[in-house]
Amino acid sequence: MKAIHVQNNAQNTLVWQETTTPAPGPDDVLLKVHATAVNRADLLQRAGRYPVPAGQSEILGLEAAGEVAAIGANVRGWQIGDRACCLLTGGGYAEMVVTPASLLLPVPDSMTMNQAAAIPEVFYTAFLNIFMEANQKPGDHVLIHAAASGVGTAAIQLCNVFQSPVIATASTSKIAYLKSLGVEAIDRTQNDFQERVAALTNNRGVDIILDPVGADYLDKNILSLAPGGRLVLIGLLSGAKTELQISPILMKRLRIIGSVLRSRTLQEKQDITTEFRQRVWPLFETGELKPVIHQVFPIQNANEAHELLRSNTTIGKLILNIIPED
Repeated sequence: MKAIHVQNNAQNTLVWQETTTPAPGPDDVLLKVHATAVNRADLLQRAGRYPVPAGQSEILGLEAAGEVAAIGANVRGWQIGDRACCLLTGGGYAEMVVTPASLLLPVPDSMTMNQAAAIPEVFYTAFLNIFMEANQKPGDHVLIHAAASGVGTAAIQLCNVFQSPVIATASTSKIAYLKSLGVEAIDRTQNDFQERVAALTNNRGVDIILDPVGADYLDKNILSLAPGGRLVLIGLLSGAKTELQISPILMKRLRIIGSVLRSRTLQEKQDITTEFRQRVWPLFETGELKPVIHQVFPIQNANEAHELLRSNTTIGKLILNIIPED
């Protein structure tokens, strides 16, 4: 099979070349990949700043959609040729990938493979952190930073269908799109989000904040939470060190939750998949939820896709297509 490999040069160039086809274990399936997607973790791994978990594929790619090509001896409920997508620990930028069968989601006929490939990483991240870690309840107000990203657009849709009003932050060019999703949108380049959150909530604050930014936003995040509020940190785009005001955390009984997805155990990912399949997956089948796709690239153009994601101009997901859609 072919897969993307990172060349050892100054640009860490991505090259589509021959490699060994992985073999499924007894609890695994081999997925013939039609499409995968680009995530910021891929940029970090490519640059050598995101170590691959022990024993996992060194190939980039944290999600994939395709058809089952081979089945392990213990696998039940799946057949060769079934359409499926899944969250991966790595290996998605390839013609074939092995995954535990317990992490597969069935792709309905109404969904394209490109759409299916845009779902697992960002919708799992949004669902895990807002609904499982922060324990969202209908009526909770949610502040979503970097809201035009893949995770952000997934989080907005989930909050909309599960009855949580959203305040979203993004740069100027993305505000109109966010407003089209029915949320309050704050231009982070023109406004102090803490002041706008206070004004929009009559100084109460929000119940949940989903934040991939980190250090630069921490103090204002704390001050933007309502009593009993939950801040979920999922990234460190602005850095990892800053000063922290402790008194509001005590006085308002706040919770700060650090969360990652890739390095969780298989059992944890199985539990997330089970919950996601029960509560969220039917909403894709009915069309109530749809991934937001900015652009689709042939897998051979992975370098171009990475440069576009790095530009911070995208809305939603970038897809790498291995088998073109009809």
